[in-house]
Amino acid sequence: MFGRYRLLGKLGEGGMGVVYLAEDTSLGRRVALKTIRAEIADRTARERLRREARAAATVNHPNVCQIYEVGEVEGETFLAMELLLGEPLAARLARGAMPLREALETAIAILGALDALHAHGIVHRDLKPSNVFLTEHGVKLLDFGLALPVEAGGAGGQRLTQTGFFVGTPGYMAPEQWTGEEVGPKADVFAVGAMLLEMVAGVRAFRGERAAELMHAVLREQPPSLTGGPAVGAVDRAVQRALGKRADERPSAAAMATELSAALARVDGGEKPAAVHIQRMVVVPFRLLREDPEIDFLPVGLSDALTTSLRGIEGLAVLSSQVGARYAGDALDPGRVAETGAQLALAGTLVRAGGRLRVHAELVEVPDGRVAWSKTAEGATDDIFRLQDDLARLIVDSLALELAPGRRRARMQDTPANAKAYELFLRANQISYNFGRLAAARDLYRACLAEDPSFAPAWARLGRVCRVMAKYGHGDPDADLAEAEAAFRRALELSPELPIAHNLFAYYEIEELGRSRDAMLRLLAQARRAPTDADLWAGLVVACRFCGLLDASVEADRKARRLDPGIRTSVHYTYWMRGEYDMALRYDDEDHGWMHCYSLPLLGRAAEAIEIFRERERRSRYDIERSVLASDRAAIEGNRAECLAAARTMLASSFHDPEGRYFGARNLVHVGEHDLGLEILLSVCARGFCIDQAIARDPWLEPVRGDPRYGKALEAAHAGRLAATDAYRSAGGDALLGPA
Repeated sequence: MFGRYRLLGKLGEGGMGVVYLAEDTSLGRRVALKTIRAEIADRTARERLRREARAAATVNHPNVCQIYEVGEVEGETFLAMELLLGEPLAARLARGAMPLREALETAIAILGALDALHAHGIVHRDLKPSNVFLTEHGVKLLDFGLALPVEAGGAGGQRLTQTGFFVGTPGYMAPEQWTGEEVGPKADVFAVGAMLLEMVAGVRAFRGERAAELMHAVLREQPPSLTGGPAVGAVDRAVQRALGKRADERPSAAAMATELSAALARVDGGEKPAAVHIQRMVVVPFRLLREDPEIDFLPVGLSDALTTSLRGIEGLAVLSSQVGARYAGDALDPGRVAETGAQLALAGTLVRAGGRLRVHAELVEVPDGRVAWSKTAEGATDDIFRLQDDLARLIVDSLALELAPGRRRARMQDTPANAKAYELFLRANQISYNFGRLAAARDLYRACLAEDPSFAPAWARLGRVCRVMAKYGHGDPDADLAEAEAAFRRALELSPELPIAHNLFAYYEIEELGRSRDAMLRLLAQARRAPTDADLWAGLVVACRFCGLLDASVEADRKARRLDPGIRTSVHYTYWMRGEYDMALRYDDEDHGWMHCYSLPLLGRAAEAIEIFRERERRSRYDIERSVLASDRAAIEGNRAECLAAARTMLASSFHDPEGRYFGARNLVHVGEHDLGLEILLSVCARGFCIDQAIARDPWLEPVRGDPRYGKALEAAHAGRLAATDAYRSAGGDALLGPA
């Protein structure tokens, strides 16, 4: 006997205590009786048991294990609770993955219990498979010993006061539990995401044997992706959102349950999801062992070439050259490189002796610094591009990717016909994103193509430079636009699957040709073919946005950032179009760029926006850019005359971007120039700007809501979005990016 309870046998035991099968002799019912081990029955352990009782008793929910009593018998604390017949989820997972339908039903039940807990201000904090019990009547959540009221879940309440360990279980703990930040309901959602991945695919979300390895994985690495049919794609999107590194990126328990319920409705019964682990690699610019002006372009250039060559391999995501460039010139520091989220880093050295070039390359595991592979190659300096191709192939081999028939292999970068063309190409790449050196980059690409007219990447990059020059009036806009289009078409003719050509051409199609739907469909087809190329998803961010498919645009950004956390996309414009102005500010990576200026006034911070605009006007050297900035700034100030004059200058220029002109239209309406503003609004909607949601909610368009021309523009944008939605669904976009 234990008080009024007759102990009938042991049900289980763990680090904290023992659970017995017992009979409550006063009520004649069987219960599970949880006691604390005598050797650890201190004040903290007893308080934890009482906390469990209070937390569970707070909520009356069918998926929460009922607590009957908490008390003491001769100084020994106990908990009497509902007796459950079945098995822990951990025992079920030990036998392998669950059928998709069963896994989703289990996760939805867990989320239902969590939603009830969170509504009562309780955060569980220790969700894991052993704390989920599967019975014939449904799912039950157990063990609320670490649960805290939300307001008590901050950094001060996170660590165990006596042991010094983090609260939670490694592998299911959210990033904020590792870093000591405030822990709220979204930490529980993270744990559900990790468990659901394990239920569906039979693999852990984060790999590691030791706590330090798991901490690095949770903080820096991405979980595996789930592949399969439409239902699996929907589950993958829900899991990836739940496992977001930032708590505010994750859905609530209720929102995740809604997502999973929609996925459950699409399960056909025969789907078998597969988990694909994607390794991230960053190529760090090779170091010159001694100064050599004749090959000083190679460190960054070779990095860029290797990055391009390795992209598109199944299971491998290569971060952009800009990420690797942060570590140029120094010896490789794996600890610093770990900040990128990469698991592998390729680095090396270059030295020239006479007419020979020696290249030493190492593939290093991040963050521990173990060299997984190394290779030294040597060749004539007039054959640099051959060395680059050889290295790329060796790296692929060293990663031991099992490229079975039918799976995607590395598509080695198109290579120029001679070393001179390659040198010109690499030198152009170094300056092509320097706004003041666009003309110089254009001339270098032209010279490269004079040496080798069949080099597709140079045509693609030439097209981009000419397009940007035309947009901002750096030369002859008509001639530059004609050269841009010819260059893009030549690149795709020479290399129909070249990702960079598809991505860069999309901007031309959208901004100059008004064909956002065509761009979206082409990029969807390419992303299906090469799903680990982040540039393709980045292109879909803008293409889907112009089509009015704002949720798909945000999802494309998530996919791009999962592959390459440092990639730049235009998702801040998408958030603005959704009316999420604070998110637009957060994702504006242009150093107080346009989205700061457009968002701040709508958040009641107009003075900040005016100051940013004035500073940018002072720095600008180009008439078109200054006119756009002046129009925006004058609109905030309410200066009608200056806004109108600047807008007329913009309209007379080569600045055709429908999105940019939309902002010009809203500026004019805001200062009272309704006729011209509506004229521009109608024109941009006719040129592929199908974001009727933004037109309908934009507060600066309020003065013209009743004007028939406003209604006509809104109707045109809405019709364009509906047509794009149909095309998106027909192309399988919902399987890649979710519902339109």
